[in-house]
Amino acid sequence: MSSADLPTRPAASAPMSVFERYLTVWVFLCIVVGIGLGQLLPGPVQAIGTMEIAKVNLPVGLLIWVMIIPMLLKVDFGALNQVKQHWRGIGVTLFVNWAVKPFSMALLGWIFIRHVFAPYLPADQADSYIAGLILLAAAPCTAMVFVWSRLTGGHPLFTLSQVALNDTIMVFAFAPIVALLLGLSSITVPWDTLITSVVLYIVIPVVIAQLWRKVLLARGQAAFDATLAKIGPWSITALLATLVLLFGFQGEAILKQPLVIAMLAVPILIQVLFNSGLAYWLNRRLGESHSVACPSALIGASNFFELAVAAAISLFGFESGAALATVVGVLIEVPVMLLVVRVVNRSKGWYEAGARG
Repeated sequence: MSSADLPTRPAASAPMSVFERYLTVWVFLCIVVGIGLGQLLPGPVQAIGTMEIAKVNLPVGLLIWVMIIPMLLKVDFGALNQVKQHWRGIGVTLFVNWAVKPFSMALLGWIFIRHVFAPYLPADQADSYIAGLILLAAAPCTAMVFVWSRLTGGHPLFTLSQVALNDTIMVFAFAPIVALLLGLSSITVPWDTLITSVVLYIVIPVVIAQLWRKVLLARGQAAFDATLAKIGPWSITALLATLVLLFGFQGEAILKQPLVIAMLAVPILIQVLFNSGLAYWLNRRLGESHSVACPSALIGASNFFELAVAAAISLFGFESGAALATVVGVLIEVPVMLLVVRVVNRSKGWYEAGARG
């Protein structure tokens, strides 16, 4: 497939949906509903939690596939042949996403969870909170980066190619990086569960999405676009349903310590601002165009939080601090990323005045 045939129109022209724009509101409502259900109907919620095979909760596993597959359907791995055209921007993306982001989050987790906020957090959950932060940082954004890119006038083919490359790397690098950082943080690494999570929530969904994509494109671009529009709400709906279940289990802990969400948000917020700023500045120093620097910075700031939530639940369970930490990433994703979008848009003049071509 040539670059002219790449289906970039959905990423370049579709408006930001109501679900996307108000994701923070929906997540907050899920917190309220989930906690309420957990308190009022503890029996049914606990029953759902016990429906698992090999540590994989079946209802949540199904919801996560519904969450992830429509997003992966947008990714064209044929876009990898575009990588060489903007090798400097791609280099910055890879450096920030794989050499800086997971490690900086592990450091921030150590600083804030083990030290700054340690007196105010349950000691038995410290390792789990750090694990959740690491899982969040080790999963680069796949779907929402298309939204952020178009809001900044980002280069559509560059956005597509960096997502395709990141997803390819993630298949092989997610498990080793998570295992390394968990080990460095003195957290036991359940390798069998970690590998199972990668296969279930990365490999299999990628294969299904790419086969489905091929079938749809064989029927024409219009059929592909119509399907994307139809199944788009599935991802967010499944995510919200998963969050309701998760908060059904987390409710008791949150009611006892309502400030835990705010404390977990601090390292996530710092990491977003640091990584986006670093990627934006490096692209400027290397002379990349603003339309490339924006999606490069935005993918370094945002996360594939659906995968992070899935992995956290599989590795540590519904009631774990890890699951809660990944959900905090979902909670602050939209408002923080809209702030980053605003900054890169307003600084375009500064950027272009200093970029060396």
